[in-house]
Amino acid sequence: MAQISWEDPFCAEGNNCFRIGTDDHGNAYVAVAGAEDAYVTDTREALRTLTCDIKAGKADHLL
Repeated sequence: MAQISWEDPFCAEGNNCFRIGTDDHGNAYVAVAGAEDAYVTDTREALRTLTCDIKAGKADHLL
């Protein structure tokens, strides 16, 4: 199993905190802070695309 390097949590108001991590194999991970053993994983490129799309407003309809 790859060693995941987790970033500090990204938190909204209240207890809504997410963590993003990466490993040395080009994978990216997203988890709820405190539950890092239950993560979603994909490539770093997929995470980059997701982040750019969210910043561009493509997920605003979910808010």
